[in-house]
Amino acid sequence: MSLEDSLRSLSLDYLNLLINGQAFSDVTFSVEGRIVHAHRCILAARSLFFRKFFCSGGSDSPTGYGSDPLGSRIGPASPRNSTGSQVVIPVNSVGYEVFLLMLQFLYSGQVSIVPQKHEPRPNCGERGCWHTHCTSAVDLALDTLSAARSFGVEQLVLLTQKQLAIMVEKASIEDVMKVLLASRKQDMHQLWTTCSHLVAKSGLPPEILAKHLPIDVVAKIEELRLKSTLARRSMNPHHHPHHQHHDLSVAADLEDQKIRRMRRALDSSDVELVKLMVMGEGLNLDEALALHYAVENCSREVVKALLELGAADVNYPAGPVGKTPLHIASEMVSPDMVAVLLDHHADPNVRTIEGITPLDILRTLTSDFLFKGAVPGLTHIEPNKLRLCLELVQSAALVISREEGNAAANAGSNSTQNYPQMNDDRTHSSSSNSSGNIGNLNLDPRLVYLNLGAAQIGCNKMDVSGGRSEDHHHHRHGSSQGGCDTSMYHHPHHEY
Repeated sequence: MSLEDSLRSLSLDYLNLLINGQAFSDVTFSVEGRIVHAHRCILAARSLFFRKFFCSGGSDSPTGYGSDPLGSRIGPASPRNSTGSQVVIPVNSVGYEVFLLMLQFLYSGQVSIVPQKHEPRPNCGERGCWHTHCTSAVDLALDTLSAARSFGVEQLVLLTQKQLAIMVEKASIEDVMKVLLASRKQDMHQLWTTCSHLVAKSGLPPEILAKHLPIDVVAKIEELRLKSTLARRSMNPHHHPHHQHHDLSVAADLEDQKIRRMRRALDSSDVELVKLMVMGEGLNLDEALALHYAVENCSREVVKALLELGAADVNYPAGPVGKTPLHIASEMVSPDMVAVLLDHHADPNVRTIEGITPLDILRTLTSDFLFKGAVPGLTHIEPNKLRLCLELVQSAALVISREEGNAAANAGSNSTQNYPQMNDDRTHSSSSNSSGNIGNLNLDPRLVYLNLGAAQIGCNKMDVSGGRSEDHHHHRHGSSQGGCDTSMYHHPHHEY
């Protein structure tokens, strides 16, 4: 008999002892309500965990194996209780099938982690499945890996790791990601490398990966994809040195993809994904104009959540003109957006390159509506919204002015507080004075309130089908000049 045959025979004898050796058993386990008989000497010889457990009397959990998978404790010299029956040791967090597989390896030195062919399995609805790489087979291998680590059976850990490396080559991408997380948690670098490259090749966009994987893992996978793209370009025989700028454009393309993903996330109100992109991918919300985009295209709740991330500058100037989000909200005549921006310290006095503030925009819109009867380029904006936006922004400007004046007074300066000049003359109708300085008119919000209200009352009933007035009787500060419509005009797009 050869040495190989002798070892195979010895393995079978020990396995038979596990299966039919209840009469010689001196330790009993309870797993998922089922009894398993075993032998201390074999377990102690094959597993450092069991050796320490039996030697310590089961009073302490052996160190180095995480949480103790065993429940009740027994003493090293008292396998039986006072009545003479064996003490039953409950096994926690390990299933019956996995525990038997581990004992089979401890007794015989070999085990098949792959389930039996064609047998019905949980998480596998395919009839006649061979269970070589299905979800059920992957789950069994992962559970066995976890149990082997918990009980300190390192040889079984290596065997299971090799089996998983074979499985993931044909497994679904969802199962590959599960194995990827397990390999990361248990520091299995080779298995991690295999799975990360498979996920990188899957083509799944980062926003999908972020729902299954930690953001730092998604970032590493994106880095692998970038390296793979650059490697393919460098190996291209037609890649001319003068075209090296194409390599640099890859990074720019990835940045554009980030911005597109960010905008899709904002459109779906998924601010949490934007947060993950900021933390894991280094997305710069200011350079991506995230706040400008959200103000123009999203809800107030999305803008508020984006501001509360603390990663966006509420006064960031965008585009060649240098508009801030408050400029955009003012042009939109959106009280909700104006309010939430001001609540997060938007500056009503910040100027564009042309020297225009959000307050200037609202004053101009108001004067156009009051004295011209229309606002060019705007559609269907209620006068109440315009009045409210002006009140909000002008009140914020007054607060800032008072604070600056108080600070100057506290510093001992002789400067006086400068408040925006108000036009308190409420009796003048439109005249040559108003027609000459409309653009620079400083409007008292109380005056605006009264005039916008009067203008709205003076407007005629709107025809439902066309939105036009039934006659041509209009008001302009009490005069018969100018026109008024209860719907105002709204900018559909903004250039920033």
